[in-house]
Amino acid sequence: MELRRRLTLSAATIAATALALGGCTTDRTPGEGKAAAQTPVELTVTPADRARDVPVSAEVGVAVRGGKVTDVRIRDDKGGQVRVEPREDGSAWVPAEPLAHRKTYTAEVTATNDKGKTATRRTTFTTANKSDAPTITSTLYFGDKRTYGTAMPVTVAFDPPIPKEARDEVQRRLFVKTDPPQPGVWSWLDDGSQVYYRAPDFWRPGTSISVRSALEGLPIGRDRIGDEDRRSTSKIGRQVSLEIDNATKQMSVFQDGKLVRKIPVSLGKPSTPSSSGKMVIMEKHERTTFDTRGEPDGGYVVDVDDAQRYTWGGEFIHSAPWSEGDQGNTNVSHGCANVSASAADWLMGVTQVGDLITVKGTEVPLRPGNGWTAWNVSWDEFVRGSALPVPANLAPAPASSPAAPVTGGTPEPARSGGGG
Repeated sequence: MELRRRLTLSAATIAATALALGGCTTDRTPGEGKAAAQTPVELTVTPADRARDVPVSAEVGVAVRGGKVTDVRIRDDKGGQVRVEPREDGSAWVPAEPLAHRKTYTAEVTATNDKGKTATRRTTFTTANKSDAPTITSTLYFGDKRTYGTAMPVTVAFDPPIPKEARDEVQRRLFVKTDPPQPGVWSWLDDGSQVYYRAPDFWRPGTSISVRSALEGLPIGRDRIGDEDRRSTSKIGRQVSLEIDNATKQMSVFQDGKLVRKIPVSLGKPSTPSSSGKMVIMEKHERTTFDTRGEPDGGYVVDVDDAQRYTWGGEFIHSAPWSEGDQGNTNVSHGCANVSASAADWLMGVTQVGDLITVKGTEVPLRPGNGWTAWNVSWDEFVRGSALPVPANLAPAPASSPAAPVTGGTPEPARSGGGG
């Protein structure tokens, strides 16, 4: 178990005394009536008893043979019970909130075999002082009590990026639950700046998604720790998607798979082309300011209405009354998708953050990490970005040759500027 290795704690093991099943009769046949030994319950628990300087991110690790865990309880030094949540594989019980610094806890774990015989192990450990190590700042792009589109990936960004050798530990502390169940996988950009979670297919409308980024106090790499625990629960709304074709300069708007409207667009001119690929609406603004002073091919400040961001680099769908004569026939923007004022206003009432936008036929491909780019790769490519083994039912099909790693860059700050 990775937790035991990281904490370098020894394990304590207890075995239930085996009982013999016996009895004899005068008419038994040879071989009958032999004592059938029960399988002993062997229970191993971490942190080890009397362990000190345990990180506040510690879990109660459990390994059991000959039975299954039937009860786990953790109490603080005042007798208060700590709520715990089991991992899906039963390998550990995770406190629902980070433990407190410089506090002693007692964990009691009970396992039971199929004959009702139990084994109980208690371990007492003390957490470390608050660390003065620098933190890795994490940002969870999945808000609480919101409604998202069906392509909304759960995204966590890191500053500085997570080193490759530490990604498995970080990924183990990222939890997603869906109702109804729709299993997914985490996948890292190769520079460690972002990790995405999605299912093989788009979320079903009405799905509730609960996320916990349980990183507070987690040792990361050689000399850093995680910053905070974050939680959020939101739901998935109606299915909406947008498809923009540079060849026709038209945007097709689909709801529940049906075309509901076509809108003329003007995309990026040759010197500032729009990105082609599968993107997701990230922000919506009734009014915002694009300030591109200091940026290549920029230098202007303009107020725009009904703007919807879909890349970190500043690509938006937005109202552009100044280019209505070009929309549908000529690309004149700085990379954005210009639409008429009336169309932009209508779109704001239809779309949601998390709706899929597909742009095709432009001069440049979408860069991985330039936005929430989880859908811009196939499922087989996506799951290869996991730092942990992928469940068999979600694993990619065998490949004849290794796939190229997903490249990507650090997300830029969500600034007010845009492509225009």
